[in-house]
Amino acid sequence: MPDSADTLPPLLTGPILRRCSADRLAIWMVVSEPLALTLKLQPMGEPEREVPLADYCDFLPIGRYANILLIDVPLATPLPLDTPIEYDLAWSREGHQHSLLEAMPYLRHPDQQRPSFVVSTSNRRLLHGSCRKPHHDSADALVQADRGLGERLAQAGERPNWLLMTGDQVYADDVAGPMLVAIHRLIERLGLFDETLEGATVVDSQALFKTEHSYYQRAVLLPDVAANRPLRERFFGGASKPVFTSVHAHNHLVTLAEVLAMYLLVWSPECWRLIAPEMPSGLTLEHQQNYRREEVQISRFVDGLPQVARLLAHLPSLMIFDDHDITDDWNLTADWETAAYGHPFSRRIIGNALLAYLLCQAWGNDPDRVATPLGNLRSLLQVTAQSNWLPAEQQDICIDNVLAFQGWEYQIPGTPLLLVLDTRTRRWRSERSPSRPSGLMDWEALCELQQHLIGQSAVVVVTPAPMFGVKLIEGIQKLFTLIGQPLLVDAENWMAHRGAARVMLNIFRHSHTPANYVMLSGDVHYSFVYDIHIRDQRTGPNIWQITSSGLKNTFPTTLLDWFDRLDRWLYAPWSPLNWLTKRRRMLILPRDPDRASAGERLWNGSGIGWVQLDGDGRPEQICQLDARDFAVDFIPHADARQIPRSH
Repeated sequence: MPDSADTLPPLLTGPILRRCSADRLAIWMVVSEPLALTLKLQPMGEPEREVPLADYCDFLPIGRYANILLIDVPLATPLPLDTPIEYDLAWSREGHQHSLLEAMPYLRHPDQQRPSFVVSTSNRRLLHGSCRKPHHDSADALVQADRGLGERLAQAGERPNWLLMTGDQVYADDVAGPMLVAIHRLIERLGLFDETLEGATVVDSQALFKTEHSYYQRAVLLPDVAANRPLRERFFGGASKPVFTSVHAHNHLVTLAEVLAMYLLVWSPECWRLIAPEMPSGLTLEHQQNYRREEVQISRFVDGLPQVARLLAHLPSLMIFDDHDITDDWNLTADWETAAYGHPFSRRIIGNALLAYLLCQAWGNDPDRVATPLGNLRSLLQVTAQSNWLPAEQQDICIDNVLAFQGWEYQIPGTPLLLVLDTRTRRWRSERSPSRPSGLMDWEALCELQQHLIGQSAVVVVTPAPMFGVKLIEGIQKLFTLIGQPLLVDAENWMAHRGAARVMLNIFRHSHTPANYVMLSGDVHYSFVYDIHIRDQRTGPNIWQITSSGLKNTFPTTLLDWFDRLDRWLYAPWSPLNWLTKRRRMLILPRDPDRASAGERLWNGSGIGWVQLDGDGRPEQICQLDARDFAVDFIPHADARQIPRSH
């Protein structure tokens, strides 16, 4: 561990552009020490502005040599809209002047002097994607997005307005061995905070890192207590299983430092240059083989991080959690919640991941909205900076507060309105049985959503799980739910809970809600597009379900091919099975991917979605930018031309 921050680069991760408007900018970073920063802004055709940031930098310590920083700066003179704005950061260190481009030259595209961004007048050009697993055997779609952005830098009107990251930005529950080793080396290098662990077989974070079960065997450390035996009987037929249901929990992240280090390592190449991970000793032969295989994928992932960092430095991004940001099956059923939150160790693990989400994702979405839980966490981190050990009681209070917080959803004004939904923490628990899947939003949250929608002519809704999914797959999930095994198939979709589905469909029928809905989703590890209309309403609303998944993840190819074929056969327009679904009063027309084989509707390949809307909020272009460097257009069904244009 270094003796001081002097041996570390000042910038560790970022800058990541977050919520940006003409009169306020939010920029997220991680730095090795607090810096006196100056922001330089130069809109095209205008003189450069210098904005001292002394009053607008919020540094939160997460270790001896690491501070999360949000630059949240109001601008007295608004920035011009739809205009490229070059920017730089400058600071003085040890009597020398430094700049962002000097520290991270890869943030500049070849023909640029400095990185740039655009504040847009609308929300009509959107990149969106989810599910970025570093060790998956596929290319990283964020690298592809950077290439595409580089081709559009000179045309401000062609740049995406937002990068929407719609869930599973990190996989806290599915971690490769080489990544976990890198996490531990980075924790040591930066002196990230330690913590005590109640209810665990290890007493604190240092004991966790050193135990023989630390790599590939963490499932044996996760909570599995006598009080949960009835739950095991219901979920797993009596087999011994941990509270955590992921089949990949052998390297599940536990401590706050581990989750924070994961964020640093998936967004920036700088931290990888500080460490030299090596295979730990004592691994079994099988684990050694897994490590070497995963090491190849992680190496390829790291090779693309300069381009990923460049994308995040150019394109304002908005984020929302899904389950893997915290843990698999997060809040899927009431029984799951009882088991997971009823044990101090599992509650700590979930709470740590949610605290890390608050710091690394939610803070930049809407700083004002999360001010209360962030203030509690700020007090904890400032106290911890004195000793480098998180005080357990205060940490648990912070976790209690963040678990009770209701305000993760947010909206972006503009044309059309952009609504980002929390479908994880405000669940509608099943009235029929606590083992059945909970609705993705409860009645109160859905009523609040309707209030946001009333009076709008068009809306883009980010809902991590598709609101309208593949009927066959939803039918399989329903079957497993009926036999008491919802966790085996991740049985969470909007139609899985009768009350939530009914309220959502009634919102669509409301005469004063939007005429045009674009639903952007991820989660499922394949991509598809549906044009949707309510059968018994002669005019509107028009709904487009656009699903893009994953950024670096795919579905098992042979299995998805069979699901696609069976769905077309079993739920053909003439099929009586359609009348058994909650969507029987809706006309759903799937679009065909232009590169797929005849009849195929589901596209399987890592990529990122691109959507361009017209002035009425209707899609003009929907495509998937495949990480293999080609685009897949989704072609409208011929009958979609008959859908009315408005209410």
